[in-house]
Amino acid sequence: MLNRVVITGLGALTPLGLNVKAFWQNIVDGKSGAARITKFDPSLFRTQFACELKDFNVAIHLDRAEIKRTDPFTQYALIATDEAIKDSGFDLSTMDPFDVGVIWGTGQGGMETFEQQVTEYALGDGHPRFSPFFVPKFLTNMASGMISIRNGFMGVNYTPISACATSNTAIMEAFNHIRLGHAKIIVSGGSEAPITPASFGGFSSMKAMSARNDDPQGASRPFDVNRDGFVMAEGAGALILEEYEHAVKRGAKIYAEITGAAMTADAYHMTATHPEGIGATRAMQKALKESGINVADVDYMNMHATSTHVGDLSETKAISALGSSAELNMKISATKSMTGHLLGAAGAVEAIISILSIQNSIIPPTINTETLDPEIPSDLKIVLKESINHKVKVAMSNTFGFGGHNATVVFRGV
Repeated sequence: MLNRVVITGLGALTPLGLNVKAFWQNIVDGKSGAARITKFDPSLFRTQFACELKDFNVAIHLDRAEIKRTDPFTQYALIATDEAIKDSGFDLSTMDPFDVGVIWGTGQGGMETFEQQVTEYALGDGHPRFSPFFVPKFLTNMASGMISIRNGFMGVNYTPISACATSNTAIMEAFNHIRLGHAKIIVSGGSEAPITPASFGGFSSMKAMSARNDDPQGASRPFDVNRDGFVMAEGAGALILEEYEHAVKRGAKIYAEITGAAMTADAYHMTATHPEGIGATRAMQKALKESGINVADVDYMNMHATSTHVGDLSETKAISALGSSAELNMKISATKSMTGHLLGAAGAVEAIISILSIQNSIIPPTINTETLDPEIPSDLKIVLKESINHKVKVAMSNTFGFGGHNATVVFRGV
């Protein structure tokens, strides 16, 4: 008998809010987090804007020693998980610390640290003056390690990486560990701090990002006939996954249950999704089958939809292939139009949105879409411009990553 797995805590650090409450309100209100980059001078770059954290001061949350020995992606992880742990209200002193684990995702890890240290060496006098914290700061597994060290969690601890599908992969791994009885509680999610000259320049040279420098807030426009790429973002999303009976016994607040999760590979292209979305369709089908839920019973789909021509079209085809027009009752939206694309942290942030749509019976909008691409399947019910009130019992969240990774998670109200 597999254990049931529920969500008992949420934490968010995003361009639309530095906590879950502020983040959700701005999502519901259809706000955009995009603006001209402030972290470095972007004037010579093809794209000059991103979704940065606003009014963020790390010193409010972490002490000087913690800041010195961690990269921003780890700092974001620590701050978001602090909120989620507090929200969950579990007491480690009443538990075996080996029953609490961390499975935390990131796509790039300590890019800022790596870039700074190599730049300083390249521009220096040739003497190797690297920080003793250089390696531990940029290691992709360091966020999961630091979360456990900070909180005394001694259970399973690692970092899966599947590019922009990473957070959903981490959530799926945590889900599986708990339902197999390997842990009572797992902190999961993802963080990313990719807005650096090298990272930004790499995506810019691929022409993967929007170049609407005169209109940053209107740049991320999924499904629009004139979409021209994604908007990079930074931040973190944290979720506390817990074994259902354990949560009930301690009287925990339960946001939703995870009923299924699945991954497939496109085996098609290094960076492009399969044009027909075959792998994505299969991932969604497998997740629904594991959940014991028919596609007709899905109320909301939070799409990966990054605002690229090929990606948006392939995903909409994949969803359309799940069933007939009569079966596809779900409302659909692409919240990256507001948050931007948090890369390896995207799935965690969008999982929070999906869960809160269940909690609040609100489906957030896809903003900026002015002229729907005629190639988008007409049977899809895309929520545009403004949020709508709609009962949500079952929500799905898709994420896809370079390398052909497809990951889907299904949430259900309890």
